[in-house]
Amino acid sequence: MPFMVVPANPVVHAEIPVTNMDRALRFYSGVLGLEFERRKVDGYDMAFATRWAGATGASLALACGDVYVPGKSGPILYLDVADIDAVLVRAEAAGGRILYPKTHAGEAGFIAEIEDSEGNRMGLSAEAG
Repeated sequence: MPFMVVPANPVVHAEIPVTNMDRALRFYSGVLGLEFERRKVDGYDMAFATRWAGATGASLALACGDVYVPGKSGPILYLDVADIDAVLVRAEAAGGRILYPKTHAGEAGFIAEIEDSEGNRMGLSAEAG
């Protein structure tokens, strides 16, 4: 079977591991302005970020349970934000930490990394401008 390239971005869904769903919901709602729908999936406490009709990009959920272990090692999920400076201020005010300061990344715009309320390393990305 020949190798086939899928003509789309490869990530379709991401789950952020959390140990305290209420705390994580306060953090992500307050820092990023996201709205979530909370429900049980296969016995796990999950909260799904609202998807906008017609918008592109992966879906996002917070996930709490024995198989979801927060951490700063492993893959880093970068979230698209309109204003990295404002997000960094809100993240610190909500108990997060800046792990990698706002940095110009050429044509990609700007990036930064934070530690969220659960101990995860999360990336931030914003267009230059």
